[in-house]
Amino acid sequence: MKNSDLPSIAELLRQAHQRLKTVSDSPLLDAQLLLAHSLQKEISYLLAWQEVVPDLPQQTLFQGYLVQREQGIPVAYLLGCKEFWSLPFAVTPDVLIPRPETELLVEQVLEYCQTLEQARILELGTGSGAIAIALAKEIPNASITASDISSAALDIARKNAQTLNQQRIEFVLSDWFTAIPLNTFDIIVSNPPYIEAADEHLTGAIRHEPMTALVSGADGLDAIRVIISEAKAYLQNGGALMLEHGYKQGKQIRKLFAASGYKQARTIRDYAGNERVTTGIL
Repeated sequence: MKNSDLPSIAELLRQAHQRLKTVSDSPLLDAQLLLAHSLQKEISYLLAWQEVVPDLPQQTLFQGYLVQREQGIPVAYLLGCKEFWSLPFAVTPDVLIPRPETELLVEQVLEYCQTLEQARILELGTGSGAIAIALAKEIPNASITASDISSAALDIARKNAQTLNQQRIEFVLSDWFTAIPLNTFDIIVSNPPYIEAADEHLTGAIRHEPMTALVSGADGLDAIRVIISEAKAYLQNGGALMLEHGYKQGKQIRKLFAASGYKQARTIRDYAGNERVTTGIL
């Protein structure tokens, strides 16, 4: 095929936009991200040079990405990267893709740390390491331990910590608290699995993410019950437990906090107005 027979950037984006409408809530953005990645350019380049005709290898690469996106594979996995807390995190299907709403959890930890001289923080279920690394960046003198049940996830988290120059974090292979040393922490933070096993939303792109990081029993609270109950042995008196959860779970989780003896249980809403993070003091 001659280069003159190939479509331009504008035509490639138009075609891709149409193809992705049935699988994505943001088909044009997906198309722009995948084409920019194929060309090793920024999206601004696509907008400025719409008449440019990419060469055949670039177009073949782009078409391959489109096929995978049509199969529901998330853009972040195709790009191998997702931004969180203004930092680029490597992601693979071994880890949950960081969500913008999880930044609220980081904000709550930072607010609590303002009262501490040197925070001792434990993150459970670190995945890509996004939360722990964001905290390490913002609190240089903090002592941070981050755990995950998946050795593959920990490999990604360690890689991200190295790439982002935040190598003071101690990463531990652990099923929640099973391998955590009996230290006392000022803060325990987690974005655990909290989706109900029969949730109707477990379709589309999300089905390509690790189910162990998403689903937690019939009501979605199995992991949260374990964490709330067992965290007390690892928190110092006055320490805080902070959990992300589903938008309908705040009331139930506040009751679990209260039943386990935590004080000042409160739920914070995200920027969409949904209950997202519940905290309690031991």
